[in-house]
Amino acid sequence: MRDLDLTTLRLFVAVCETRNMARAGEQEHIVASAISKRLAQLEETVGATLLERRRRGVIPTPAGELVLAHARAMLAAADRVTRDMADYGAGIRGQVRLLATVSSMAESLPDDLAAFLQQPEHRDVRVTVEESLSSDVVRALREGAAPLGICWDAADLEGFETRPYRADHLAAVVHAAHPLAQADSCLFEDTLDYDHIGMPAQTAVQTMLTRYAAILGRRIVYRAVVSTFDAALRCVRADLGIAVIPAEIAAPIAPTFGLRVIPLRNDWARRRFAICFRDLELLSPAARLLVGFLEQTAASEASADSPEPAPRNKPARRKRQ
Repeated sequence: MRDLDLTTLRLFVAVCETRNMARAGEQEHIVASAISKRLAQLEETVGATLLERRRRGVIPTPAGELVLAHARAMLAAADRVTRDMADYGAGIRGQVRLLATVSSMAESLPDDLAAFLQQPEHRDVRVTVEESLSSDVVRALREGAAPLGICWDAADLEGFETRPYRADHLAAVVHAAHPLAQADSCLFEDTLDYDHIGMPAQTAVQTMLTRYAAILGRRIVYRAVVSTFDAALRCVRADLGIAVIPAEIAAPIAPTFGLRVIPLRNDWARRRFAICFRDLELLSPAARLLVGFLEQTAASEASADSPEPAPRNKPARRKRQ
């Protein structure tokens, strides 16, 4: 079968809807004889009679009804391509699908996206965000299921283009009555003498903590394992154990819960996030706008911050009760 011609399919749909070749010709600005010739070629292409000629016009045959349904779907798809490419060319319209890690969603990303969308020049851009694990973000990008992701920069990003995003700092969040509560900072190994509140094993934070505990020849003893940062903080409020999570997530909530946020002094406790994609030139204009905005926003925030270095004092270690 030869390739189907969209123009011929559009004429076929017009004839089926008007039930008259002359009226279809007026509607499509083409003479009826030219339509008749095209439809005869279409019938030859599909190998079936598509129209039944009657005294007052034409109606589709059963085969014609089948082709009519497919023709309408094909024309609708072609119209969507035209609209999408018009948005692409305009550079300020379109929809961006973004996969982001749990940590980035719990920290600054929602505010950054809101700031992007509130700008007048971005009023026709839509951004859909899906929360995912770093490993799943990378997998989706490799499989082409999403064009853009934000994940921990220690993930396997080989083959991707990346742009720096924000950073966070892991901290031990403890109850006000906990032995570590008076420390200005601590090492991760200091926390291993106490019960922990854990997150699912596949999360980036949990994977990191498990790895470094193994390097130390230690193990983390969990009193509870929960699925969200909020649940972890509630467990700490109940004095069930320590939660090691980003300070940026814990700090806004800690005063309300009566908790202490103790930054970790380990070098690896400072994590950085990356905006990742296959090829900047292959992203839609809307996606490129978002990448540039997030990168610039994060850089501006980083230059404005001037945090004091964490004190190097090490609190006395106490055994688990």
